Amino acid sequence: MAAGTHYLPGLTPTNEAPVQKSDDAAGYYVLGDKLVDPKTPTGPIAERWTTRKFENRLVNPANRRKLDIIIVGTGLAGGAAAATLGEAGYNVKSFCYQDSPRRAHSIAAQGGINASKNYKSDGDSDYRLFYDTVKGGDYRSRESNVYRLAEVSTNIIDQCVAQGVPFAREYGGLLDNRSFGGVQVSRTFYARGQTGQQLLLGAYQAMERQVAAGTVEQFTRHEMLDVIIVDGRARGIVARNMVTGEIETHLADAVVLATGGYGNVFYLSTNAMGSNVMAAWRAHRKGAYMANPCYTQIHPTCIPVTGAHQSKLTLMSESLRNDGRIWVPKKAEDCTKDPRDIPEEDRDYFLERIYPAFGNLVPRDIASRAAKYMCDEGRGVGPEVEETQPDGTVKKFRRGVYLDLGAAIERLGKDKIEEKYDNLLDMYERITGENPYEVPMRIYPAVHYVMGGLWVDYELQTSITGLFCAGEANFSDHGANRLGASALMQGLADGYFVLPNTITDYLADGPFEKIDESHPAVVEALEGVQSRVEKLMSINGERSVESIHKELGQIMWEYCGMDRREEGLKTAIGLIRELKKEFWTNVKVLGSADSLNQDLEKANRVADFIELGELMCIDALNRRESCGGHFRGESQTEEGEALRHDDEFAYVAAWEFGGEDGAPILHKEDLIYTAIEMKQRSYK
Repeated sequence: MAAGTHYLPGLTPTNEAPVQKSDDAAGYYVLGDKLVDPKTPTGPIAERWTTRKFENRLVNPANRRKLDIIIVGTGLAGGAAAATLGEAGYNVKSFCYQDSPRRAHSIAAQGGINASKNYKSDGDSDYRLFYDTVKGGDYRSRESNVYRLAEVSTNIIDQCVAQGVPFAREYGGLLDNRSFGGVQVSRTFYARGQTGQQLLLGAYQAMERQVAAGTVEQFTRHEMLDVIIVDGRARGIVARNMVTGEIETHLADAVVLATGGYGNVFYLSTNAMGSNVMAAWRAHRKGAYMANPCYTQIHPTCIPVTGAHQSKLTLMSESLRNDGRIWVPKKAEDCTKDPRDIPEEDRDYFLERIYPAFGNLVPRDIASRAAKYMCDEGRGVGPEVEETQPDGTVKKFRRGVYLDLGAAIERLGKDKIEEKYDNLLDMYERITGENPYEVPMRIYPAVHYVMGGLWVDYELQTSITGLFCAGEANFSDHGANRLGASALMQGLADGYFVLPNTITDYLADGPFEKIDESHPAVVEALEGVQSRVEKLMSINGERSVESIHKELGQIMWEYCGMDRREEGLKTAIGLIRELKKEFWTNVKVLGSADSLNQDLEKANRVADFIELGELMCIDALNRRESCGGHFRGESQTEEGEALRHDDEFAYVAAWEFGGEDGAPILHKEDLIYTAIEMKQRSYK
């Protein structure tokens, strides 16, 4: 922890409730009632989760067999939840749009998973992991949720080792650790550069065991298109069979959304091409609050954009920053040279220079902005890429910086580097045609993760009774910036340990009244989905879905990307509203609705991305401060660092859907800390 930081037990508030004075988004939203999480525990922070687990009501084994739970999504959060709840004896229906649960996007995570095991004896602890996570999130997360995450992190490793996950080990056989950004300890467990894949296979095998046992029923190639609300409770979903085109209703006593993040709103991202916001957004339109949607993470180590032809970007694990040194030429005229011909004295290791205490392992938001600034100065490397400026002119920039493994190879030997990163470096060479063992890698920031998501209480229940949300799809743990290797930690924490212990308090009131497909609320939801599909198919305009999605992404990246300003955000809102009209009057969806139709699938997703994009810009416009991944150009220090305004914005922005033509409604949940003191972040 930083000098002057001390342990606080969590008994006395350390800050006051914020009072917002600025109102950049006036006229774009309606201010609603204050929001208070009624489930937030109190008392010593180290005892809150244990106390809550004991206080929550239980469901006896005989009653569990009478209760049905729908889980949408089969990534780490959804797969782990299905396996755990199925093993507990509930009847679980598991849905995913992929052809196998193994294809969930969790499989793409590379670098590792955090846990406060302190195997390196370097001073780690639950409290330090809690502290690093709250600080890394720029003091915009709930302290009780984050401490719970840190507390259960060690259980995750034990669970996964028992499943046979092949974590890397030291020569003596003990589990190995490495460091990730924003910390000064080594707490990241890893399986080379494919940690997400190995963890997902563990969760998948656990779930398949329950499929064989008859407690989990799988529905692959099914996409959720709406949530069914009966008497104020979530009681099922409407889903489309993506193979036959049939629209189906599925009913249950509770619904869990574990559908991942919405980074593809930017069109270009490291997310899987199918990743979307539809399940969460359909729930939002039915009454679930969307929290902090403007909190998006730009990952600093991705393979740079090479031209307008691209529809996907590729992540290079943050773990490479353990051994790779990031630099650009000191002189702009050297940017076209072979990097091997640039002498050491002409290289600017800018992260090591600006942030000597953390060097190349600063948090992602800080590393990303620093790389952008270097390229803005004209010292970027790689091919020139055309970029449209706000005034409509087109300029060329070199969008890349070097990540150089040369010193590490010289120090450790090529074999050691290959042992750690071989699949990552092989993937890089296949994509770029350059050998990273011989030539420094080129990287640049790209959209990777979202900290925003559906608002949930301490028990992961949304503002819709009976609708729960887990993993990246909710907002709960990371504040304004997620630390590296914490996504896998949250997904498995929610799925294996949190949700199974909190959903019981709701299900203890069951079994609930049985409903069938003839119930008016079920019929209404089904007809609403059918009407939307018919509308999309009938427009028959001139523009492809892809072209509209790409235009949305350009708007979002230009005005709501790494540098956001009042004028630009207002411009973006206007452009998105025009794009929405264009979509609903001029889009052309190919094929038919009653068969396999990927164009229809994408049209459904893009329609929701457009609405989400507008809300993200309104949220960013309202928050006139810089915190974590949300950087407002009007709020920065003299050195260009993010400048928070805790007196105005230390709150969760929970947005309620305002209707088709109404403005969104903002509910503020104040962030009051008792176990940590808010400070301006410093990694220097």
